[in-house]
Amino acid sequence: MDIVLYALTALLYGGLAVAGWRSHRHTAPRPVLESVPSIPVPSNVSAASGMSPSGRALLFVALISHGVLLHTTIFPQNAMVFGFAFALSAMFWLGAGIYWIESLFFPLDGLRLLVLPLACVASLLPLAFNGVHVLPYSAAPLFKLHFLIANIAYGLFAIAALHAVLMLLVERRLHAMRGGELQRQNAAAGNGWLSSWLDTLPPLLTLEKLLFRLIGAGFVLLTLTLISGILFSEQLVDRPLRLDHKTVFAILSWVMFGALLTARRVSGWRGRAALRWVLASFAALMLAYVGSRFVFEVLLHRPVV
Repeated sequence: MDIVLYALTALLYGGLAVAGWRSHRHTAPRPVLESVPSIPVPSNVSAASGMSPSGRALLFVALISHGVLLHTTIFPQNAMVFGFAFALSAMFWLGAGIYWIESLFFPLDGLRLLVLPLACVASLLPLAFNGVHVLPYSAAPLFKLHFLIANIAYGLFAIAALHAVLMLLVERRLHAMRGGELQRQNAAAGNGWLSSWLDTLPPLLTLEKLLFRLIGAGFVLLTLTLISGILFSEQLVDRPLRLDHKTVFAILSWVMFGALLTARRVSGWRGRAALRWVLASFAALMLAYVGSRFVFEVLLHRPVV
């Protein structure tokens, strides 16, 4: 049954990604990051996301299939199996789901063309890396709550990091367009597919608003993750939260995202420096969550819980 879900999930994600890129190659680009009052859209395409109703329905099916797959592989027969591959798979499942919701309201074709291939690859990773068994407290309600909140937080931060990458590319192109004549010509000619890909994005201010909404929601959930982790450790393991590498990087990421949100609120911090700070904060979170599991499971061949 699991192999059928793996195949169905990867086929749907991969097929939608290929169809999206093919459609993108045959679509004439529009002016980058300008507010266009009315853009002609084919009747079978959603004005918000650029996806046809059938494409949106297939993505919803892919999300359901991926969710069922994660549940059956992570929680087999009242046990729990988890590892860095499962963490990445869950992260990009949630990222794809957040994109699906976002795209109902904003044109995010550029993000779709990035998220779906990553979700396709991530969904197949558990086949290569089986994870480790986590038995002692996997059925505890507090642990399940902690696990759920943590994964939603990481999914929000993953999609926020992809937003930041796209915004950095857009910023670079805008600076080139405002530069000298040669720079403007190169930017106008673009890098081919890259320029037309960036042209599918909404205005930069809209992307920025979405980015900080995602970070704000993720920060709240990351805070709850740390609190529930402390409570979980004291209640079930009968000792306070250990200050190991995983905890240190998680707290470091929390401090960095908190500083970013504070600077944004107090001084309106924005631009390239803020976007790079987002990526650095996400990198710290990845080291805490996925990186530590990868090192222990793949490089050191030791389980980590």
